[in-house]
Amino acid sequence: MEYKDYYQTLGVAKTASEDDIKKAYRKLVRKYHPDVSKEADAQHKTQELNEAYGVLGDAEKRAAYDELGRGHQYRAGQEFRPPPDWGRGFGNGGAGAGGFGGDPMGSDFFADLFANLGGGGRRRQAPPRRGEDSHASITIDLADSYHGATRTIGLTVAERDAQDRIVTRERNLSVNIPKGVTAGQQLRLSGQGQPGAAGPGDLYLEIQFRPNARYRIDGRDVYETVPVAPWELALGGEIDVATPSGKVTVTVPAGSQTGRKLRLRGRGIPGKDTGDLYLLLEVVLPPASSDKARELYQTMARELAFNPRAGG
Repeated sequence: MEYKDYYQTLGVAKTASEDDIKKAYRKLVRKYHPDVSKEADAQHKTQELNEAYGVLGDAEKRAAYDELGRGHQYRAGQEFRPPPDWGRGFGNGGAGAGGFGGDPMGSDFFADLFANLGGGGRRRQAPPRRGEDSHASITIDLADSYHGATRTIGLTVAERDAQDRIVTRERNLSVNIPKGVTAGQQLRLSGQGQPGAAGPGDLYLEIQFRPNARYRIDGRDVYETVPVAPWELALGGEIDVATPSGKVTVTVPAGSQTGRKLRLRGRGIPGKDTGDLYLLLEVVLPPASSDKARELYQTMARELAFNPRAGG
């Protein structure tokens, strides 16, 4: 069989901490998940990642795997056979006793390697395993974060058929979006992951906001572009603004310019530390589409004698 470098698969060093291994796995499995990846081999890549994490994410399996490579420079793809006495001291003398058993994705390397733990002693049946966790993303509107919502998403699910082949099917799932979620936050849906003999894994949904030219989001702070007329900037006064949390009335200081920022405390994305809402004023000129409008612009040009480029 061919040797597999699980550290190389996850892109981590052999000295990586348990937390680093978990972060690397979650990042890569999101990247190659069939729901979001455009890669042709996404399904196969996901299987390799699950296999690698199944070993490196388990303290005893990782210790046994590291012991195998100690003093050797095995390379990925190299023809390989584990030494006949390898594995003594791991798994309590049997492949199944410490949780080692056949790989759910059918890897010969995994199955042969951990079947040999205990030096070829009696092999016990591996305990049932919980299904793998799944990762996907969900795109929501900014208003969903302000008020909470229920959304239906479609997922592509990989599973084994009666002939033990990997097949995919489409599945719809109703998701409750809690008030106050932020971009990058993960929602955990218990029992909605991959099936397993000891029960299904969990599904982790990463929150993404639907792009909107009117808003820019920074953590819990929200920046909203607000169109204003030239006289509203020049003369000042109250204007009504539709915000994600509802309509508000704000005062524009006289003599304001495009780009002026008005801060509304506590009007950002709600939460333990609610963010702020920043209104960015942007002047919009009335079109000179009528004789009256052109006449007004000509009067302004004559009487104001204003040159915006003076002194530049």
